[in-house]
Amino acid sequence: MQRRHDIDALRVIAFSLLILYHSAMVYVADWDFHIKSMYQAEWLQYPMIVLNRWRMPLLFMISGIALGLAGIEGRRWRFARSRSLRLLLPLAFGMLVVVPPQTFFQIIAQYGYTGSLAHFYPLYLTHGLCRAGQCMLTPTWNHLWYLAYLLPYTLLLLAAVPLLRWVRERLGNAEPTRLSAVLLLVLPILWLLGVRLWLAPHFPETHALFDDWTVHAESLPLFLLGYVLATRTEFWNWARRLRWRTPGVAMVAIGVELGLRWLGHHPPAGPMPEWALHVPWYTIERIARVTYTWMALLAIFGWGRALLDRSFRWLPYASEAVFSWYILHQTLIVALAYWLMPMKLGAAAEASLVVAGTVAGCLLLHECLVRRIGWLRPLFGLKRKPSSLRNPQVEPIRLASLHTEE
Repeated sequence: MQRRHDIDALRVIAFSLLILYHSAMVYVADWDFHIKSMYQAEWLQYPMIVLNRWRMPLLFMISGIALGLAGIEGRRWRFARSRSLRLLLPLAFGMLVVVPPQTFFQIIAQYGYTGSLAHFYPLYLTHGLCRAGQCMLTPTWNHLWYLAYLLPYTLLLLAAVPLLRWVRERLGNAEPTRLSAVLLLVLPILWLLGVRLWLAPHFPETHALFDDWTVHAESLPLFLLGYVLATRTEFWNWARRLRWRTPGVAMVAIGVELGLRWLGHHPPAGPMPEWALHVPWYTIERIARVTYTWMALLAIFGWGRALLDRSFRWLPYASEAVFSWYILHQTLIVALAYWLMPMKLGAAAEASLVVAGTVAGCLLLHECLVRRIGWLRPLFGLKRKPSSLRNPQVEPIRLASLHTEE
């Protein structure tokens, strides 16, 4: 099957945005994070919401699309074994080695912990991080929760392949009719709206896997939908044709959500008009939110199909590197923020150094260690060491290729 470069590129872009998103978490006011700077801004909430509404739905949908393109139907259970190992090893390694520094800096900054890293680590392993009767759940996966969710989702998809193939065959590859196009536009929005109106108020997002019903109800259907639509050529052509319209609808929807959010935080002076008291503002805000999510996804897929389905020279290197960058980035962000905050450099300088240092750290650690040391590769989700890196006579991919397109 032909390689879908647009899906590879979107995956790289989506994971790369996590560096900006999690760096901004240090500075956005009123949002919890492992470490917070003295330079916090309320206005950051608005661009963060714009990104937040589609970043994880996009990743889960891309994961389902990748399975749909991989042709796994004839080797489901062999694939299940290999995928389980490829996800469990990085998750376990991350929880035991990569994530602990985040918790270490967090308890220093938030709880005044004065012990050494050597003293902290046994406490981390044995749930011993307690203060005033409150205990932090450890070991923890923090930002690696996506791996913990992707594994059961993948196994469930593999078990449901016969049903999903039947659905995919019923859809066919014909041009969407007016009715099917309307359903593709409306049904995901209605599903997401039901999740937000009826599940989310009762089941807050926890990222703890077993009780995270809101996240499961949103992410799992998108993951399965990605698998079903992966090889439907006319869906991708349809999304491409709509690429000028879907961003407009998305912008209107997010404008409504952010406008209502701003009014909620800054209500106008004086009493509200009588008619305004009877408007279901919460429901309108939820409708705008989920409409933005789905329209943004369609816009991303449409523009990705139009602009990114080509063999960029940087893409093979970035596609391999993105997984180790994902595992490493948040620990680097937390560590850099912790070390920089006492210097009081100012908001712009501190944030710039956090982002730049995280990018440089991910690049150096991946290129100099993870990519080249055979036993480290599977711990960061990479496949066996390719022959070009085992054979010194073959030149490895140059870093310059990251910035060069064919």
